[in-house]
Amino acid sequence: MTFAATNIDKLCIDTIRCLAMDGVQKANSGHPGTPMAQAPAAYVLWTKFLKHHPANPLWADRDRFVLSCGHVSMLMYSLLHLAGYGLPLDELKAFRQWGSKTPGHPEFGHTAGVETTTGPLGQGIGNAVGMAIAERWLADRFNRPGFKVVDHHTYVFAGDGDVMEGIAQEAASIAGHLALEKLVLLYDNNSITIEGRTDLAFTEDVGKRFEAYGWRVLKVADGENLEALAAAYAEAATPCGKPTLIDCRTIIGFPAPTKKDTHGAHGSPLGEPEIRATKEILGWDPDGHFVVPAEAQAHWNACGTRGAAAEGAWKELFASYRAAFPELAAEFEAFMRGELAPGWQEALPVFQPGQDQATREAGGKVLNALAGKLPNLIGGSADLAPSNNTHLKDGGDFGPRASGRNFHWGIREHGMGAVLNGMALHGGLRVFGATFLIFSDYMRPSVRLAALMGLPVDYVWTHDSIGVGEDGPTHQPVEQVMTLRMIPNMTLIRPADANETVEAWREAMAHANGPVGLALTRQKLPVLDPAKAKGAAKGAYVLEEASSAPRLILMATGSEVHLALQARKALEADGIPTRVVSMPSWEVFARQSPAYREEVLPRAITARVSIEAGVTFGWEKWVGFQGASIGLDRFGASAPAEVLFEKFGFTVENVVKVAKGVAGL
Repeated sequence: MTFAATNIDKLCIDTIRCLAMDGVQKANSGHPGTPMAQAPAAYVLWTKFLKHHPANPLWADRDRFVLSCGHVSMLMYSLLHLAGYGLPLDELKAFRQWGSKTPGHPEFGHTAGVETTTGPLGQGIGNAVGMAIAERWLADRFNRPGFKVVDHHTYVFAGDGDVMEGIAQEAASIAGHLALEKLVLLYDNNSITIEGRTDLAFTEDVGKRFEAYGWRVLKVADGENLEALAAAYAEAATPCGKPTLIDCRTIIGFPAPTKKDTHGAHGSPLGEPEIRATKEILGWDPDGHFVVPAEAQAHWNACGTRGAAAEGAWKELFASYRAAFPELAAEFEAFMRGELAPGWQEALPVFQPGQDQATREAGGKVLNALAGKLPNLIGGSADLAPSNNTHLKDGGDFGPRASGRNFHWGIREHGMGAVLNGMALHGGLRVFGATFLIFSDYMRPSVRLAALMGLPVDYVWTHDSIGVGEDGPTHQPVEQVMTLRMIPNMTLIRPADANETVEAWREAMAHANGPVGLALTRQKLPVLDPAKAKGAAKGAYVLEEASSAPRLILMATGSEVHLALQARKALEADGIPTRVVSMPSWEVFARQSPAYREEVLPRAITARVSIEAGVTFGWEKWVGFQGASIGLDRFGASAPAEVLFEKFGFTVENVVKVAKGVAGL
């Protein structure tokens, strides 16, 4: 596409620059330099190439725009205001203030037009990879000759800090392998970070690295050259079987006279004298603040006109598609609404007592039963599918030339987490990822963001305790269960057997407002009565009642529930009426009514003991000051699992001793 820069183009670009300077200055906080540098690239993309409709930010076939360098949020807010997303100028004036729609970093669900929460560098690149994956999977499922109802690009802006982060490298590597040709990354190569020039710590050739990943690399030598930017975007939109990196050289803070091309323009206001001087260079009134010239706004309004036409054309196409393929059209709409196919709960298996099995094994059976009813349930493991039991039978593989349901993430836990978030953000899919519980640490920032955004992402974390055995303390999770519980809006479920695992998956599928993690065992466990195990749906329940009015409560999660049941028998034999509470999920239990919680854990019964093969920190919430916790406040060791449980005090004798102590006996 040819592009002849005009005065109106310059005016529109400078409007972004001035809004960014003014917003950061008024807040006395923020990052003005990069919005100023990226203004030309953003303007060309948003007005000439990005397929979007400001009046309908959730149009299914819109292009996705991700600002991975989330600290550059004044760029995003300026674009949303100018393009007509309903973000008033007063919100830009309230940048970074309490209650505003313009927080310091863009937040999904908070500001219309923001596709994902960014700020932790590199995450947005991973999210964009996930969005591109979702686009391709849905396109391959639903498109038919003459009916490209899913046909859009994912654009991501990233800076030097983004491409330094390991998560970005993991995500870019898998994107190249998968040949995601509708993914376009604009690398804002300004060579500045907070500490100074990037060559303090970063001298590699980013373009060559991305070429090695399997990306097409284009270069724009001058980020002020609108014609070169347009040419790069046009080429990026041309299919080549590869994702595209546009290496765009910019000058941070341009055209500020003394702070441009310095780290002084990065993370603090430019200051009134510098802003006045910059506005004079641009030919603007230095005394004006938050000015949007009428000519510029009129030009930006064309985004709405073009967007309405694009969505209108798509609606006509989809109407014809519905007439030709009514079942596919209905399924597509249900997918995009996040609906689960009818009958999915009836497909869940029931396990009968008598045959021990690991909860990871049961989890695999449940997952495959769900997959048979939910065709958009897709996911995979970080190179551990045989151990995690997450392979979907007959689901096919998602690869460079196929769009099956099984993903092979390689040993890229952090990247996997961010990509899963992007897939969920795109819409139309129910996604899961798997690894060992110990390696949830590697993906924790992505899990935290899934919780922050309220995304329905599910995690299968197996090998959940010292039950891992001989692999030793490096592979034995001790603090992970508790630290995952500490993440707001995160639901962690540690089922005690196969039937509680069924209930865990039922909760995971039904929970649409945040991530759910399943902590599953490697070792085999007895199967509980399926009728009783249904109580796991409430997070905690009375698994075994005392023979008379309870004097003592034993509460446990996961494999330790069976130890609690054995200890109860010994305590009852000694004349101590003991209740056993299985507590697979603190979070689900906390969502129950106060009356139900009181029914399970009566305040009057203060003699309580928790049993969990992990750190005891936090259990005081449930056992109280008069109770006790049996756990593992140290790292594990290398030995057979049964030896470890004995050596670390997970025995009937120790539980009985501790229980009698809290009961005053």
